[in-house]
Amino acid sequence: MKKILFIALFITTTCFAQKPIHNYKYVIVPTKFDFVKGRDKYQISSLTKFLFNKYGFTAFLEDESLPADVVDNRCLALTGVVKDDSGMFITKNIVELRDCYNKVVFRSQMGKSKEKEYKKAYHEAIRNAFKSIRELQYKYTPSKDVDIVKSKEKVQLAPTVEVMEPKNIDLEEKKTSESTLYAQSIINGFQLVNIKPEVVYKVLETNVKNVFVIEDKNGILYKNGDSWYVECYKNGIKTTKKYQIKF
Repeated sequence: MKKILFIALFITTTCFAQKPIHNYKYVIVPTKFDFVKGRDKYQISSLTKFLFNKYGFTAFLEDESLPADVVDNRCLALTGVVKDDSGMFITKNIVELRDCYNKVVFRSQMGKSKEKEYKKAYHEAIRNAFKSIRELQYKYTPSKDVDIVKSKEKVQLAPTVEVMEPKNIDLEEKKTSESTLYAQSIINGFQLVNIKPEVVYKVLETNVKNVFVIEDKNGILYKNGDSWYVECYKNGIKTTKKYQIKF
């Protein structure tokens, strides 16, 4: 078991770097899981958040106010997901940690309960699943690679002063239309089309509100404020594009 846990800690989260659990700063917990109905049903989400905090993580529910650094960089956080594999007489739960690309970087042991009442059963099973998360002895350690990438991005994004000439107005309007996409529903997500129309991206839903995985690309789509951002890696280099998306 210890060998399996050790391997799980070093699952790759991007195409160019391995990132241990300890390099993630936060855990975001969904307010609803697919095996129950309603927000925080049986207080499963609240319990999950509490247990992550108990074992050293800094955890938030997805609808809480988040720190500015994770709003700017969603990949600083993992998503804590509870999965259900219950039978008729035994409640069984597993806790997964997923990165910003929805890849599972850690999966707990199976937690079990024979309690008949739903809330008691789920709580006991989840607490038992967290025993293997306790064994991680998590303590946040900033990743040097992330710090280097951030510093480069700040240089690249430094503002430049330009004088707007009248002739540039048409160009700005063209840029605005090119940065506007329209969402059309598909199975498990949306296809995003431009004004031509042509499909620019296909995005798939995740367990995190306003975060999508981009199909066939090493990237994600997420919302920050009133804008949407496509963040992709190609040859180890991160690129970010800003869009207005009409759903």
